[in-house]
This record gives sequence, structure tokens and C-alpha cells, in this order.
Amino acid sequence: QVQLVESGGGLVQAGGSLRLSCAASGLSFRLYTMGWFRQAPGKEREFVGSISWSGGTTYYADSMKGRFTISRDNAKNTVYLQMNSLKPEDTAVYYCTAGSSPLSQVSMANYWGQGTQVTVSS
Repeated sequence: QVQLVESGGGLVQAGGSLRLSCAASGLSFRLYTMGWFRQAPGKEREFVGSISWSGGTTYYADSMKGRFTISRDNAKNTVYLQMNSLKPEDTAVYYCTAGSSPLSQVSMANYWGQGTQVTVSS
């Protein structure tokens, strides 16, 4: 059974940082592009960023470029999302996903985590 378990969410002030982690099990982690999406109340799930199986290629949504960084540790079956310079509009539930490159659309995802809440106060 595939499991993607996110952690690291919470409440942070604007301008602050958070690091999300996603631990994967039950799948051949090295074979998958890993990614992050987010969903704010009343809005559609949107792409945040993704990373290739080797970690050599990353993709980001335009609004996250320069602020968010994705990395992965294939030895630990874990993908990370470092979020800096957070803004109130970054408030959302953040979801980890595994799927096909470039994993920039919901339809490219094979597996989803349960999500972790990130709240940025102004």
C-alpha cells in the first residue's frame, strides 16, 4: 500500500519559513517524479513544484520561484519543500504527490498524501 505522509506544516508569520517533509512508502520512490500541490479554501488545487527522480531537474510555479525549494533524499524515500519569505496568500493545505514528469498538473499524479496545513499570518 502506497503511503505519502506529510509533516512540518503549522502557523508562521509573514516573512517566515517552514520546511515540509513527505515520507513515502510502498512504492519504488526512485522511479517517481515527486511534487507538491496546494489548495486554499474555495480554490482549486494548484501546482507548487516538482523534482525529477534524480533530483537533477526541478519545476516551480511562477509565484513560488525564488522562495520555495524542492529537494529529495532517495536513501530516505523523502521529499522536502523549503518555503521562505512566506506570504498570507501561501496559506493552504499542502499535498505531496508522486507521478509522471513534470508533475505540473493534477492529472499527472498517481498518488497523494493526506495534506498538511500551512497558515501564514499577516
